[in-house]
Amino acid sequence: MTNAPPPPSTAAQSARTILTRLHEVMAARSNAQSKLNQVVGIIGECLDSEVCSIYLLRDGALELYATRGLKQEAVHVTRLGLGEGLVGTIADQIETLNLDEAAAHPDFSYRPETGEELFHSFAGVPIIRRERAVGVLCVQHADPRRYEEIEIETLQTVAMVLSELIANADLVDTAARTDAAAADQSAQRLSGQKLVDGMGAGIAVFHQPRITIEYTVAEDTEAERHRVYAAFDKMREQIDRMASQAEFGGGGEHEEVIETYKMFAYDEGWSRRINEAIDSGLTAEAAIERVQQRTRMRMRQIDDPLLRDRMHDLEDLSNRLIRIVSGQMGTAAQVGLRHDSILIARNLGPAELLEYDRRRLKGVVLEEGSLTAHVIIVARAMGVPVIGRVNDVRTSIREGDLLLLDTGAGTVQVRPTQAVQDAFDAKLDLSQKRRANLAALRDLPAVTRDGIPIELMINAGLREDIAALDLTGARGIGLFRTEFQFLVSATLPARERQQRLYRDVLDAAGDRPVIFRTVDIGGDKALPYMNTDTALEENPAMGWRALRLALEREGLLKVQARALMEAAAGRTLNVMFPMVSEPWEYEAARDLFIKQRAWLASHNKKLPVAIRYGAMLEVPGLLETLDLMLPHLDFLSVGTNDLTQFLFAADRAHPRLAERYDWLSPTVMRYLARVVRTVAGSKVALGVCGEMGGRPLEAMALLGVGIERLSITPAGVGPVKAMIRSLDLGQLRADMGAILAQPAPHPRGQYLDWAKAHQVDLSDIGD
Repeated sequence: MTNAPPPPSTAAQSARTILTRLHEVMAARSNAQSKLNQVVGIIGECLDSEVCSIYLLRDGALELYATRGLKQEAVHVTRLGLGEGLVGTIADQIETLNLDEAAAHPDFSYRPETGEELFHSFAGVPIIRRERAVGVLCVQHADPRRYEEIEIETLQTVAMVLSELIANADLVDTAARTDAAAADQSAQRLSGQKLVDGMGAGIAVFHQPRITIEYTVAEDTEAERHRVYAAFDKMREQIDRMASQAEFGGGGEHEEVIETYKMFAYDEGWSRRINEAIDSGLTAEAAIERVQQRTRMRMRQIDDPLLRDRMHDLEDLSNRLIRIVSGQMGTAAQVGLRHDSILIARNLGPAELLEYDRRRLKGVVLEEGSLTAHVIIVARAMGVPVIGRVNDVRTSIREGDLLLLDTGAGTVQVRPTQAVQDAFDAKLDLSQKRRANLAALRDLPAVTRDGIPIELMINAGLREDIAALDLTGARGIGLFRTEFQFLVSATLPARERQQRLYRDVLDAAGDRPVIFRTVDIGGDKALPYMNTDTALEENPAMGWRALRLALEREGLLKVQARALMEAAAGRTLNVMFPMVSEPWEYEAARDLFIKQRAWLASHNKKLPVAIRYGAMLEVPGLLETLDLMLPHLDFLSVGTNDLTQFLFAADRAHPRLAERYDWLSPTVMRYLARVVRTVAGSKVALGVCGEMGGRPLEAMALLGVGIERLSITPAGVGPVKAMIRSLDLGQLRADMGAILAQPAPHPRGQYLDWAKAHQVDLSDIGD
């Protein structure tokens, strides 16, 4: 028997042939075991496979239920736990494996009773029912080879049909376990990641009722194709209608998000893949689900968070399409929210969130979700708190449960006790009072008790962030992250679009300064439409990113320079370059801007009255040559986020390192004191932009070493201003030398003790 892969023409027909034969098997009156025995024979024969096996989830373990090629005495004997062996890994991770040498995989687990030592190649796909793996379908060959893509797709298609057969025969035990979990009436506390800040209480409402596909094998493929075409037309009408009704006013990243979302809805590649699945013999519903399952598996393999978020939009559209084609009940938004509600979803697309009544929607809980997702940009604009990365929501939360959402604490209280409700209400009340007290500080100056003025500015990146200037009373924008526009766009933003954003920001800021940081992409902010090769880098945070990338992609920086200058015509433009490592990089970037200014002048374009140039100090080594840069700088901002991780060689996103290295450690504070001493006496304005300055205790320490300009998150302005107005800065600076000279083993406690002894206001929302 040859083990070469079948030619493409033969492989393309395999799925159709298998489905036709499986349809006959499913219609027969034989028992389930007999049907599965026939199934492995059909698959093995059609794929020219020496081994084909089916494992089913029984009593919490994957049991070998039928096989062609392995020893028959292993059937109903060999069992693997979830996560155990290759089969257990496929079921646990809901992923596909395609290996030319199975034994080389770290999760390989040899079972001698099966006789599988004769076979090298291995490919397996999960059998999925209601978004959970209920079994595994796998094939093996004696000769090492990776399986062709069309063969894997055939296995995935067959696995869908097997899911229907298995469910109808009641061969797996997931339903009983799910029902038992749902019967739990006790209070629970779930944890997750803050995506949009806020607190909210409401009744649990699941965004999307579970849709079960009853029939997978098509009787008439042309009829199924017409059903899909009609569903696509209806879905696109819905998306166009929602886009026209978005109530955010003119412009804004949220509108760009909706436009990108519409692009997916009209994507011909997506509809073509669904058509190909119908060609293999699937019903319209099964074809959409088949493509959706493949999307989910690809998402699990993608490291790029931005690209993964784009694929969430495609899955959101798949959910909408499958509901339309099946004629089953729509989302909770279409039914309407009757009470104050907390929405539960695995993930959400931006358009789906817009469908909800924002008066009733008090929060969102996502099983997945990330800070860069499109839906988060929309939620922030709507003012809806969101928490993500919450596990087991389907088994822990029931429709109608009372939920208390506190994104600042990263918690969801499910069916809370009266004591927990009382504590939540008290915290919410305290938070509202504290916000009111801080709001009263809005128009008061950020001046210390001993009369030293501190410049408080905010960080921004979206058009709607500018409203925080008036809400907080901040002096201006000390960091406008221009890359956000690049991150939410499906293609590279044109110069006119960039210019429109920058002009809108300057108009909204009025006479308050705005510092624009040139585009900082690469690293963890890779763009799917630009091949930056960051996926190949072992340490992308220290790789080809920020100014390094911008100087290489000179056209990108030239376009941005022109857009900024034209937007700032008649005003002062403040521009800052990120991640400067050596003076020549700063000089190269500044020279590029100077040349673009000359080009615009030669074309009679209106120009800024002045351009002030600055740099970010994030790379520790820059301090050694900072004296050479000072004569050419107007201002310098210390980026404490990257600086800290580079100082300690510690990835700030690593869970085991995130809390290990303190901003208040003597390493950081002594370094910052050196920066202050180096800049002292020059014309360069020195400040800090980063999370460190937005925390009252850390901000106090920064003022103590000589920093007098902070650019922070809008939420931090009130608490930091309260700290400033209660601080005797002269006394702190007098004591700072001793604190740095003889730091305590736990420096945070040392600063806290000083603040307490000198009655510094360190109260904060959420503490």
